[in-house]
Amino acid sequence: MNRRLAPEIETVFLTPAEQEMFISASLVKEVALLGGDVGAFVHPAVQAALKSKVR
Repeated sequence: MNRRLAPEIETVFLTPAEQEMFISASLVKEVALLGGDVGAFVHPAVQAALKSKVR
């Protein structure tokens, strides 16, 4: 969209270190629903609850 609005301006996207990033609950739920491992993002009790809910 930036290129479309102002093609003469170069856009640079910088991503933070993984431990500094925000991850939404919706994304965690979607990963869990698709069978992915969310253990790196949530407490073990939350991971267990998600697993039982997804089954």
